[in-house]
Amino acid sequence: MAEFDINAALKAYLDDPQSIPTPEADPALLDCEADPDAFSPGLVNSILNPIADAVGESPEAITQASNLESLQFLLKCAPTAPSDQRSQSYIQSRGADCELFARCRQTSFIPAASLGRVFDLVISGLGAEAEIVHHEEQDGETETAQHKQVLEILAFLLQWCVAAVETKCAEKPASAPARGKGAKGAKGKNAQKDGNWDPSAQLQTALDTMAKVMKLKLAKIFVTTSERDTFISLFTRPVYLILESEQRVKSTAIRMHAFKVLCIAIKHHGHAYGAQTSIIQNLTYFEHLAEPMAEFLNILAEQYDYPQLAEEVMKELSNREFSANDTKGPKSVSTFVARLSELAPRVVQRQVSYLAKLLESENYTLRCAIIEVCGNLIAMLSKAEEGERSENHKGQINAFFDVLEERFLDINPYCRCRAIQVYVKLCELETKYPKRRQTAAELAARSLEDKSSNVRRNAIKLLARLMATHPFAVLHGGLLSYREWNERIEACEAELNALKPPAGTPGLAERTQAEPTVDESLLDDATQSEDKAPMTDEQKMAALQKAQDEAATADAMNKLQLTRRYYIEALRFIEVLHEASPHITKLLASKNKSEVVEAMDFFVVADAYHLETAKSGIRRMLRLIWTKGNSDEGKGVQTHLIECYKGLFFDAPGNFSANDAANYVARNMISLTFGATPAELTSLEQLLATMMKEKCVSELVLQKLWQVYGVQKKEISKQQRRGAIIVLGMLALADPDVVVKEMEICLRIGLGAIGRRDLILARYTCIALMRMTDNKPTKGTQGKSNTRLPNSHAVLVRLASLLDVQSDSRDWYGLAEQAIGAIYALSNHPDVICSEVIRRKTKAVFAPKAAPAKEQELEDSQIDADGDVEMSDMVEPEPEAEPEKEQQAAEESGASALALSQLLFAVGHIALKQIVHLELCEQDFKRRKAEKEKANPGSSPVKKAPGAKTPATKKGDAKKEEEQDELDLMAGTNEDDFADAIAHIRERELLYGPTSLLSNFGPLVKEICSNNTSYPNAELQAQAALCMAKLMCVSSEYCEANLSLLITILERSPSAITRGNLVIALGDMAVCFNHLIDENTDFLYRRLSDPSLPVKRTCLMTLTFLILAGQVKVKGQLGEMAKCVEDSDERLRDMSRMFFAELAGKDNAVYNHFVDMFSLLSADDGLEEDRFRRVIKFLASFIEKDKHAKQLASKLAPRLQRAESERQWNDVAYALGLLPHKNEEITKMVGEGCKVVEAAA
Repeated sequence: MAEFDINAALKAYLDDPQSIPTPEADPALLDCEADPDAFSPGLVNSILNPIADAVGESPEAITQASNLESLQFLLKCAPTAPSDQRSQSYIQSRGADCELFARCRQTSFIPAASLGRVFDLVISGLGAEAEIVHHEEQDGETETAQHKQVLEILAFLLQWCVAAVETKCAEKPASAPARGKGAKGAKGKNAQKDGNWDPSAQLQTALDTMAKVMKLKLAKIFVTTSERDTFISLFTRPVYLILESEQRVKSTAIRMHAFKVLCIAIKHHGHAYGAQTSIIQNLTYFEHLAEPMAEFLNILAEQYDYPQLAEEVMKELSNREFSANDTKGPKSVSTFVARLSELAPRVVQRQVSYLAKLLESENYTLRCAIIEVCGNLIAMLSKAEEGERSENHKGQINAFFDVLEERFLDINPYCRCRAIQVYVKLCELETKYPKRRQTAAELAARSLEDKSSNVRRNAIKLLARLMATHPFAVLHGGLLSYREWNERIEACEAELNALKPPAGTPGLAERTQAEPTVDESLLDDATQSEDKAPMTDEQKMAALQKAQDEAATADAMNKLQLTRRYYIEALRFIEVLHEASPHITKLLASKNKSEVVEAMDFFVVADAYHLETAKSGIRRMLRLIWTKGNSDEGKGVQTHLIECYKGLFFDAPGNFSANDAANYVARNMISLTFGATPAELTSLEQLLATMMKEKCVSELVLQKLWQVYGVQKKEISKQQRRGAIIVLGMLALADPDVVVKEMEICLRIGLGAIGRRDLILARYTCIALMRMTDNKPTKGTQGKSNTRLPNSHAVLVRLASLLDVQSDSRDWYGLAEQAIGAIYALSNHPDVICSEVIRRKTKAVFAPKAAPAKEQELEDSQIDADGDVEMSDMVEPEPEAEPEKEQQAAEESGASALALSQLLFAVGHIALKQIVHLELCEQDFKRRKAEKEKANPGSSPVKKAPGAKTPATKKGDAKKEEEQDELDLMAGTNEDDFADAIAHIRERELLYGPTSLLSNFGPLVKEICSNNTSYPNAELQAQAALCMAKLMCVSSEYCEANLSLLITILERSPSAITRGNLVIALGDMAVCFNHLIDENTDFLYRRLSDPSLPVKRTCLMTLTFLILAGQVKVKGQLGEMAKCVEDSDERLRDMSRMFFAELAGKDNAVYNHFVDMFSLLSADDGLEEDRFRRVIKFLASFIEKDKHAKQLASKLAPRLQRAESERQWNDVAYALGLLPHKNEEITKMVGEGCKVVEAAA
């Protein structure tokens, strides 16, 4: 028998397992010390087989020296600590090792299968010994000493096996490639075999065996406490080692077996203090053990009735001080505490006074944990049965709620988030806590303005959950319409007032006012009652009836008072949601995707509960369709928007038939257009077109929309009919066939009598018709050939006749714009049609008004056959009036001015469209030429003679269009020649050609604009200026000649609409004729100070486009745009900030112009110092590079000495303070300057 001292063996094992002497081991093994290559699986098996047989017969065989030391020798061939955890002394001791053990220190030398066999042998031996001891216990005869030694040896070997196995598993991936390089062939094979080795099942059996051993009456075998503790540590140490592996802990079976061993050790063998220390260490060093440790303590408290350990651990944790650099520890502790409060809230509740200390911790993760603990305890207390509730039940809940409400203002955003998230969970409780919910709603509404996007996102989520789980569904179904609840409270108060006694009658009011008198009268009644005659039955019945009536009234009043209180609480909650809605609407524009998605979801929920503010939010959501989809975030927002709109408007209730569902969807689509702004309609168009592409709109819905549009009955509203064609036009953007198939209805309705009465309907019909063809400009030869209609087509005839409609409505201009656009989009020869239109309208304006039937004649005819009109009588609009017919003359003058205004509008728009048409002709020529060259690669281009005739007319001269038809004959024409010809037509022919119609109107509009006293009509002046601006975009010569006049009108015109139009026109001219406008951009920048807000907005948008597109050179005037950053108008502020954010990404543009902007802003006496500082602070936020900050500081610093006033000095000093220049000289200069100023003061 081997002499085995557990304490000595354990000390040697913990110091260095390979230092344990094994002289009695099998000689074959001892020979391997000098010859490691002889150490093979065959040798190991030959040694293990007899040992396994012996131990199988009797576990006592393990006590034989040869068996024990052979097993120890084999285990020494496997390291028990991972390579990264081996101590320096452990590695240094290699020098004293034989060659075999020297290798074993680097990597496990024993094959996995052999190690597994050793493990199995030890487990089975320990299990067999446990069985023997158990049977002897039952028989009452235990050989203490013998069993003690066997158990100690087997437990010691088991500990060693577990450590070796865990180390082997940890090193497997890293060591496999290393073996393949310099190791012997046998080792390479071992490595391959090891690949499939999984000891999980063995570990489970080992843990199970440990539990069996610990269930024995160990007190009889291990008499002293120290002996028992040493023995128990042989089991607990490997269990903690197993738990250190994240992979092992993920296995539920292994985790539960490990917990079982520890629970028995703690409950029955006094391992509680050791476990407490180990748990604290685990939480400090192993993040993955935070939740498992909570789970373990919960099992210990629930199944083993030992909550003391959990309480002690929490006490110790609450007293711990964490260093500022320690991030792992607090995070792990917070996860543990939060999880434990979720699993065993009652255990945590008893120690909550200790845990409360963690709220004062500087580490935010610990505060987050306590916030979560409070939430879990509230949930637990609210679910408690009546019998289980303590006296202080309500007080505890209130205390926890107070903590949560406080934490809405925690200094750290993560803590604020966690408080909100806990409230979101509490919303699901059956107990509603109305007062606390109201407070939470108010706090969440305030958190919508938090600087952290995460807090804002969670605040939106909380408001949505509070709304979805609100406690006001007991009466009236739970919708949250403010108007309805207000009506209810008014009705309730009216009922209450009706039940109250009238002011004149003696009642409750009098009694309360004169209580002493009442008391005296009661006393009098009592003394006189003896003398009163007894009451008759009738009197008794009457008295009883009266008492019953009073009781019923009192009961009714009590109910009404409670109902009124209920209504007031509901209204207060709805008011909070109404106040929050504008903030959430703003957050729809957030850069954070999850915040935007949460805001969308809020409005969807709000709409379901009929909250009035939901409609504006849902409309505002529309603009999110433009979110840039080049990233997953952008696509995610667009997809979510479409899903929201589908749910709100396109998914009919499930119980609807197909027909009813189509009606429902069509009605919803039409309703989306009601009251929509142009911007909203543009966004809606994009949304519906996207949905149409995704096949989300059925054929049946399209039929319903056409039915609404085409119905002849009068009861249909104008809005509905307009809405139907607007939606159809939008859908046609994705699928032109939508309109092509139903062209007949458009002719009958929008271009027929109904359209002539309703000009807006006609306008939207024109837009829908335009969508029949795809005329989007494309680069080079990429364009498609479009099928166009002949000029005699009914649609084009009707479109042209629409421009002759007599109307004094401003809607005429919108109709004319779209009708002209539709003609150019659909016609084969649009200039021919438009020439006729101009002729007819010119004749209508300037021809002598001889007969009253003339107007009727104009209306009836569709195309006037007359030729050109003499332009010499263009001053006709103001005929001399006879004295007795002044009123009639004034009316005629107004009518002729209106007619002339409409003519000029048409002329200007046709001129613009003609330019576009010329570009399309050029593009079409290039496309056809490219196709021809593709088909006949051998054909060589023949350059056209420079003197060759080019098409030179605009309206009325069809040569240019004929040339388009004869392009096949011009295959040899050089592309540059063709482009030059087109440019010549635009520059010289359209406005100056001898046969061009437009040549007559250039001088006309100049005459009208130059003589605003002779032509005082405001409408005429506005349209003349607009027409002139459009004509200036046609020819650079005309533009140069009239630019000064246009700028004068821009500066002096009293009409904000005219100024706004001319700002846009100048922007267009900057694109067309950059060389002309570049010197005059100052006039554009001046409009940023325009008294009219729409003009300022238009100007800022125009300049934003021109600068970001590189169309104008940026000069010092950027300071004017910078002022808009702090404008009083919110939209202007947002647009300006967006501009600078975009500009900052273009070649350091903000840095390059910072000094110029600073100079302009600092020199502006009208700019208050506070506003100036806010602007400069905003601009300085774009200076991110240290190099740029230093350079700007060196440019600004000299201005400190040149400052002429204290304000100038302060401005420079403030700017230098914003720049991280890190220049000591500048800092010193600022300091000295400040002293000078103070001394002077």
